[in-house]
Amino acid sequence: MSRSCKAALFAAVLLGWAAPALGDGFANVGRPATPAEVKAWDIDVGPDFAGLPKGSGTVSRGMEIWEQKCASCHGTFGESNSVFNPLVGGTTAEDITSGHVAALKRTDFPARTTFMKVATVSTLYDYIRRAMPWNAPKSLSDEDVYAVLAYLLNLAEIVPDDYTLTDATIRDVQKRMPNRDGMTTAHALWPGPDFPGVATKADTANAVCMTNCKPKAELASQLPEHARGAHGNIAEQNRIIGPVRGQRTGPDTAAAAAPSPALALAEQSGCLSCHAVDTRVVGPSYSEIAARYRGKNNADALVSKVKAGGEGAWGAVPMPPQDDLSIDDAKTLVAWILSGAPQK
Repeated sequence: MSRSCKAALFAAVLLGWAAPALGDGFANVGRPATPAEVKAWDIDVGPDFAGLPKGSGTVSRGMEIWEQKCASCHGTFGESNSVFNPLVGGTTAEDITSGHVAALKRTDFPARTTFMKVATVSTLYDYIRRAMPWNAPKSLSDEDVYAVLAYLLNLAEIVPDDYTLTDATIRDVQKRMPNRDGMTTAHALWPGPDFPGVATKADTANAVCMTNCKPKAELASQLPEHARGAHGNIAEQNRIIGPVRGQRTGPDTAAAAAPSPALALAEQSGCLSCHAVDTRVVGPSYSEIAARYRGKNNADALVSKVKAGGEGAWGAVPMPPQDDLSIDDAKTLVAWILSGAPQK
């Protein structure tokens, strides 16, 4: 889908489409999205570099940012496997020449790093810009993203140590991506008649609806009413990774009392992506932390640790620094944790 189509679709669905669809029963509901609102949403960078902002970044600057904001999860050289899969490794100079990563075809090489798989350098820029760092997505400037990506490309031996990545030179980098020719759409789920035993038949054969279309958008998937509560209230079931809540499918057991302001702060700050009150997730539970540090006058030290991050106290998994968390908020969270992390 082109960027212009995506922008039009976003404007229609998010704000404008609701007006005619609900106009009969809900007067004056919805409005067209403004150009500024569409621009703020439409930030992706395509494989053809459409949407790529102007800017530049050096490998050396990228190394500085990496050590501050990225190494705690990905390792100093992008090789860590403690939090996420390794980013760098498994590619060779021959792969850069051929455009195909040979190790992907080896049955004795099960590792799959990011640079082994990704075909387009724009994908890396786009993802870093939108989603990293994990605890503070979209906090990097465009210049920072160029620098971090330059450092990653240097680790993968795609660019030299003194390289400056820019909105112009990134096109040259694409020609050196190790798996640039490894992406294909010539595959399917089911065997076809011409090649028995080989998946050649497309798994879908849909066409764009142009006649007898539905008058308004509907949810693509919806649980029937009789099945909605089969597994309790999904909205209260915390996912292992990320601050994600499911659809409300039952009564809210916490509705009787307002949640603790500190609990709300922990969720808002992204702390619950890695921690839970009574269960170890990525990091230790707040109950474990309270049991170790309560009554030992460790509040100030814990505040510093929350702000600066670190690793080793609870195993090999590091905690990234919380640069965007104020000292006052850090003190509030630490006091709440040491008090037993009450949820109400």
